[in-house]
Formats: sequence, structure tokens, C-alpha cells
Amino acid sequence: VQLQASGGGLVQAGGSLRLSCGASGRTFSTYAVGWFRQAPGKEREFIAAISRTGDSTLYPDSVKGRFAISRDNVQNTVFLQMDSLKPEDTAVYYCAARHLLMARYEYEYNNWGQGTLVTVSS
Repeated sequence: VQLQASGGGLVQAGGSLRLSCGASGRTFSTYAVGWFRQAPGKEREFIAAISRTGDSTLYPDSVKGRFAISRDNVQNTVFLQMDSLKPEDTAVYYCAARHLLMARYEYEYNNWGQGTLVTVSS
């Protein structure tokens, strides 16, 4: 499956953005999808994951309650709704897919999209 992330941009602190991850292929519904981010000078960080059907999600404490992941398997798209954004959310955001089960660690994903830059100004 090939992935393409979009929707990044510049937003003020407290604002919202919705990222999209579009996928090619007719087997998208067999893949769990995760979002990761990488800030300058930092390691890539897990942000969210969603199961194949969309009925299960995972978040780290750093974004829980502010970010929401969802998917539309008809449109082959996964969304990341980001609210109450903070300057420390500034990063390049990546989506990734793995067959069947959700995961938190980047080494468990073998399909990656290009990143989309999110900049949150104070």
C-alpha cells in the first residue's frame, strides 16, 4: 500500500488542523494505520494508531484528548484531527501502515508516506 500525507500548515497555538493520509490499493481495509511525528533534533514519536476497521485506537498521553484518529475505508483515507495545538506540536507528521494489527513502534510499520509539516506559532 502506498501512502500520502497532506493537510499540514501554519496554525496559531490553540488552533486546529486535520491531516489526511490517502492510500492506494484495494486492500487498505486490511491495514492498521499509525501517525508519527518528528520535531527538529528529536526522534520520531508515536502519535496515534487505528485498527483496520476503525473500532480501536491508541494514543500516547502527550496527545490524548487533543488528537483524534479516524478512517474511511471507502475513501481509503485516515484522518488525524488535531485540536488545542501547542508550539511543541510543531513537527513533520508521517502516516504509516502495517498489515492487520495496530502498533506503537515505528519499526513495526513497513509502509510510510512522505511527511507533512505542521508549524504551531505561539
